[in-house]
Amino acid sequence: KRGTVSPFEFMEFAEQRKLIIPIGDWVTRQACAQIKAFQEAGFEDFKVAINLSPVQLVQADIVQKIFDALDEYDVPPRLLELEVTETTLIDNIEVAIESLKRLNARGMKIAIDDFGTGYSSLSYLKNLPISCLKIDRSFIRDILEDENDKQIVKTIISMAHSLNLKIVAEGVEETEQLQLLNGFECDEIQGYLLSKPVTHEELLVIMRNPKQYVETLPILTQKSA
Repeated sequence: KRGTVSPFEFMEFAEQRKLIIPIGDWVTRQACAQIKAFQEAGFEDFKVAINLSPVQLVQADIVQKIFDALDEYDVPPRLLELEVTETTLIDNIEVAIESLKRLNARGMKIAIDDFGTGYSSLSYLKNLPISCLKIDRSFIRDILEDENDKQIVKTIISMAHSLNLKIVAEGVEETEQLQLLNGFECDEIQGYLLSKPVTHEELLVIMRNPKQYVETLPILTQKSA
């Protein structure tokens, strides 16, 4: 009846009613199917990232479910990245450590999503097999005007690099934001500045012609102007 519905509208409800478990299982299988499709299209050097909710992470069979999905589609674990939030870690630290270590041992990378919005001890950065921190978009949105946000982002990037972690800035929408983050030596960005969500077919076109796509981005057109 409503067409496409944003996760912001249904995610909390799904977690409260534990509907997030079958949703999460479907997402995992879809991600593996997508990886397989990209491989069959001739691509090998890429990752597909999915989020694990707190409800999923406390399930006793969550690790085996992910292993089964990888085996079902016969895809390398290294191509699947798992994202968890700080809140997920706060609520389930003991379970998280065991499960994420098992998943990482199979070859999957673990990223902390929405970093900076939680209230946990940073001790999990040394106790969990984390390879990447993703700075929450709330710090990026006003980074050009808010000096506090600017210093927080700069500090997070410096800390991550000192721990040999990759850093990704979420929600980058302006060229000036990218230029500032580049000056802070941020490793990667994601956001509408690069692309809005696209279909599988549209993404394949981009992946097959990356140079041609990059030349259309505002990052370059604004600079040349």
